[in-house]
Amino acid sequence: MAQADTTTDDPTSELSGFKRDLLFVIADVGPAKGLKIKDEMEAYYASEVNHGRLYPNLDALVESGLVSKGQRDRRTNEYELTVRARQVLETRREWEAERFDGGDA
Repeated sequence: MAQADTTTDDPTSELSGFKRDLLFVIADVGPAKGLKIKDEMEAYYASEVNHGRLYPNLDALVESGLVSKGQRDRRTNEYELTVRARQVLETRREWEAERFDGGDA
């Protein structure tokens, strides 16, 4: 049995699917306020994403250094990917491409 490579610098392997999806959405629409990100996530999931799920996950991504959080104005925060997050997403896309053969099974 092949042993998994544990030397990877890919923190997305430790993220939930929801957090990975947040990163991809922010890459697409960012910098963006939380409500824009929420709307995009709801469109993808075709169901409501409540604030109690969205903002703690965004905060965790900020704490991990993958997302930066700034203030658009006194009431509105804005989220943007860090350079590290862009590198992480590119690594993830390469990893997925190596494993997905386009359905030629």
